[in-house]
Amino acid sequence: AAAASGGGVAGGCRLLLLLAAAAAPAGGMLYPRDTPSRERKELGGLWSFRADFSPGRDAGFAQRWYRQPLRQTGPVIDMPVPSSFNDITQDPSLENYIGWVWYEKEVLLPLRWLQDNLNTRVVLRFGSAHYYSIVWVNGVQVVEHEGGHLPFEADISSIIQGSPGIPCRITVALNNTLTPHTLPPGSIQYMNDKTRYPKNYFVQNIRFDFFNYAGIHRPVVLYTTPSVYIDDITVTTTSSESVAMVQYQVSVVGSTLYSLSLSLRDQEGKVVATSDGPAGQLKVLNPNLWWPYLMHENPGYRYSLEVKMQAQANGALLEDVYTLPVGIRTVHVTSTQFLINGRPFYFHGVNKHEDADIRGKGFDWPLVVKDFNLLRWLGANSFRTSHYPYAEEIMDLCDAYGIVVIDECPGVGIKMPESFGNKSLQHHLVVMEELIRRDKNRPSVVMWSVANEPASELPPAAYYFKTVIAHTKALDPSRPVTFVTDANYALDRGAPYVDVICVNSYFSWYHDPGHLEVIPLQLTTQFENWYKTYQKPIIQSEYGADSVSGLHSDPPLMFSEEYQKAMLREYHSVLDKKRKEYVIGELIWNFADFMTNQGTTRVLGNKKGIFTRQRQPKSAAFVLRERYWKIANESSCLPPIIKSHSLFL
Repeated sequence: AAAASGGGVAGGCRLLLLLAAAAAPAGGMLYPRDTPSRERKELGGLWSFRADFSPGRDAGFAQRWYRQPLRQTGPVIDMPVPSSFNDITQDPSLENYIGWVWYEKEVLLPLRWLQDNLNTRVVLRFGSAHYYSIVWVNGVQVVEHEGGHLPFEADISSIIQGSPGIPCRITVALNNTLTPHTLPPGSIQYMNDKTRYPKNYFVQNIRFDFFNYAGIHRPVVLYTTPSVYIDDITVTTTSSESVAMVQYQVSVVGSTLYSLSLSLRDQEGKVVATSDGPAGQLKVLNPNLWWPYLMHENPGYRYSLEVKMQAQANGALLEDVYTLPVGIRTVHVTSTQFLINGRPFYFHGVNKHEDADIRGKGFDWPLVVKDFNLLRWLGANSFRTSHYPYAEEIMDLCDAYGIVVIDECPGVGIKMPESFGNKSLQHHLVVMEELIRRDKNRPSVVMWSVANEPASELPPAAYYFKTVIAHTKALDPSRPVTFVTDANYALDRGAPYVDVICVNSYFSWYHDPGHLEVIPLQLTTQFENWYKTYQKPIIQSEYGADSVSGLHSDPPLMFSEEYQKAMLREYHSVLDKKRKEYVIGELIWNFADFMTNQGTTRVLGNKKGIFTRQRQPKSAAFVLRERYWKIANESSCLPPIIKSHSLFL
């Protein structure tokens, strides 16, 4: 539980709970790109910041801090965006703060954005902010959004027009309180024993094992479009050896009188197919398919789909251009295999976290690029976005490098019975809509995960997951759907509805700790029970052991690097047998050490990483690297040059 004191959060909690219920997302959420018709302005850097330490955490609303510059309301500090606010200062009350915090940025807009107010649209977009956001521009509320990890935006054209040379003031109120009906869920617990706790003392209880970092975590941008614009594009692909079909659907907002033309270009810029109109298909002869890393000599191949719109509006001819990367690939699941482009694919990868020193969950390009270099060095071909959607920029690199993704929503810690009710369910459905709207066109995304380790043995879990999975499939029939379970195979009420069984187990760690010798029997029994019951392919979606870097013991003892290696090898011996049958993947927990709440079993966080939090390898990283390259080299699809140079990547 994350503790906070010095005043209750009751007012802030009430305010959070009284805010408008989440509505289904309207319109598209195309990633902002510079095109001949669009410009973008990054708003990263230092923002003014103030946490509301009032007893009810509601002074900012009572005093309307959004109506004036934040510095005029009281003391402010500099806060980098993107970042989590928790680890930036030396203030322990901010490290574990629960409630409303306030951000502000003043921005001068280019004059050309303001000169044609009839035909230019200006949009303010947040990549993500955790958890509940309300945004004002020049004191006018423009958007509110529930949930971290996903983007939201607002058209601010009408608010900023007519004020050239005057800074545009952007104010954000952000609340990280988690309730039984948020995703992830949590609860506020007041400690009323006055002999043990200060007045109004409370803790934020959570049922997930990572730190509840908060802040504006991803890039904030302003971007422009014409007043009639391309709002959304949806692409699906089918292929045979010699022909591929790219089905598309384009939505335009602002007018019903427009024309659309589409051109699909290969990586050399050659036009390979054209079409027009809002829906149709493009025929590609002898296509270059999108292949995963280590499955083809040219992984991650993407075409560019250029969409051009022309429309008459306000006496002017408007043109909007948007270019969408498109990977041509198919996904199919059988009772024993996961097929990409008709070929068996074996997930040998990792689970990750968006987590690092100082920045918390804040997006950071050097860290992202380092992680991808480590993934490819490791020979990993895949990861799960445990336990929430990752930044769009990370997903872009997955598309480009051929890293396969199980795209998971923030459905982690769904343990309380009240988190399976209609209020929670409705929000979960909206989150899946937002996630699919964002990532539906990504070739790297091959499967949706709707939850991690929920209490799926509870009676209401059956209807809950049947509904969430059916809704997800209705939104996107082209991809399989799963959730990740740690329940007993005979008791799991959600498993009947998934396409792939994803199971987490920690034999000889959380169960029979220290007894490596039980792994072969227990893991074999686990696989056989699940497969006999469901006849569906299985991914070992988590396994691992904590190890403190530099701690050694022979014979292996828990928390030593040797024990982590020994556990991996015991798991691998069983996986090598079962991957010849119906096991289609293994994802180590975890890629790197990460921060958690404080507790007697956590020494500065979870230490199950094969890399330290600073991305230095432990002994287990070399064990996994040797294994992953061996599995990759077994594939006849892998070019000889990659096989011979694998040790040097």
